[in-house]
Amino acid sequence: MALGRALRHRTSRRLAADAGLLFCAAAFALPLAWVVLSSLDAHADLRVKVPDAVTLGNFDAVLKPDITFTPLLNSLVLCGGGTLLTVVCAALAAYPLSRFRSRLNRPFLLTILFATSLPITAIMVPVYALFVRVNLIDTTQGTVLFFAASQLPFAIWLMKNFMDGVPKELEEAAWTDGAGTLQSLVRVVLPLMGPGVAVVTVFSFVMMWGNFFVPFMLLLTPDQMPASVSINEFFGNRGMVVYGQLAAFSVVYSTPVIVLYVSVARRLGGGFALGGAVKG
Repeated sequence: MALGRALRHRTSRRLAADAGLLFCAAAFALPLAWVVLSSLDAHADLRVKVPDAVTLGNFDAVLKPDITFTPLLNSLVLCGGGTLLTVVCAALAAYPLSRFRSRLNRPFLLTILFATSLPITAIMVPVYALFVRVNLIDTTQGTVLFFAASQLPFAIWLMKNFMDGVPKELEEAAWTDGAGTLQSLVRVVLPLMGPGVAVVTVFSFVMMWGNFFVPFMLLLTPDQMPASVSINEFFGNRGMVVYGQLAAFSVVYSTPVIVLYVSVARRLGGGFALGGAVKG
C-alpha cells in the first residue's frame, strides 16, 4: 500500500511538472506561430490562424531599402561593433581576475555585479548629457561605445567563470616556451575556452540586437536608426497596424540572430575537460 501511494504520488508530480512545461512551451510557441503564420497571411490580425491563402506579398512590401535593408545594416554595424568591443574588453578584464589573487578582486566583482542591476532608464539622462558635451550624440561610434559599456559588466562575469576552467599549467608551459602574457591569453586560453567566448558573443549580440531604448535616445537621424527602432514605424495612429507586414518584418529581423546562434551552436556544447592535457 505504501509503495502504491508513493508511485501514485510520484506519477502525479511528474504529470504536474509535464503540464507546467507544456504550458510554458505554449506561451512561447503561440507568439512565434502568430509571427510565422501572419507573415504569410494577406488578411492577418491578432488571431493565431492558418492563412486562407498563403502569400508573399507582406515580404514584398517590407523588403525595401528604406524599410528593411538600411535599418538591418545599421543594426549589424551597431551590434557587431558593440559585440566585438565587449568580447575583447571582457577577455582582457577577466584574465587578471581569473589568474591573479588580490584583495580587490571580490570588491571589484561585486561592483560589476551591482552595475548589471542598474536600470538603463536611470542612467540615460546623464549619459545623454555627457554625449552632448563630448559630441557623441547622433553618432554610430557613440552608440557602439554605450552598447559595449552596458553589456560589459555581465560579460566580464561570464568570461571569468569560463576562464577559471582553463588549467593554469597550460599557460605556464607556454611561458616556458617564451610566450608572453598576452600571447598566452590569445593563443592558449581563448582557444581552449571557445564555448565561453561563443556564449558571451551570442548573449551580447542578442541583448544589443533587441535594444530599442538606447539607439532611440542616442541617434537622431532617421537614416542611422537600427531595425529595433524602425519596427516602431509599423504601429500607425489610432491603432491602425498592418499586422502582416509587421510579422514579415519580424521574421526578417530575427534572421541574423538565428544565423548567429546556429553558426556557434556546435561550440556551445564544448567542455573544459582539459585536466589530462597537463599530465604525462
